[in-house]
Amino acid sequence: MYNDNNLKKLSTLEKKSSKAMEAYKAFDKAALEDGSIPKKYKELMAVAVALTTQCPYCIEIHKKAAIDAGASEEELAEATFVVAALRAGGAVTHGTHLMEK
Repeated sequence: MYNDNNLKKLSTLEKKSSKAMEAYKAFDKAALEDGSIPKKYKELMAVAVALTTQCPYCIEIHKKAAIDAGASEEELAEATFVVAALRAGGAVTHGTHLMEK
């Protein structure tokens, strides 16, 4: 299902719904540009979310953007374990729903 060639079809999607794609691109650009939170940190957050959603396209795109924004492999590794800890924590806290008392 996942194939990098699918990303080439974004132009087709844009042609079929150009107004919505323009709005999406503007939103994406505004959300990820430098602001109160520096771009590097936003891209590390995007990597963490991409790892959580397990979207290979997003992982690759935001990994590259994070590195371009100055993120190191050590920071990417730490982000990976933040994701792992939060996902494990979610399982543990949801486990409380199984307990009677």
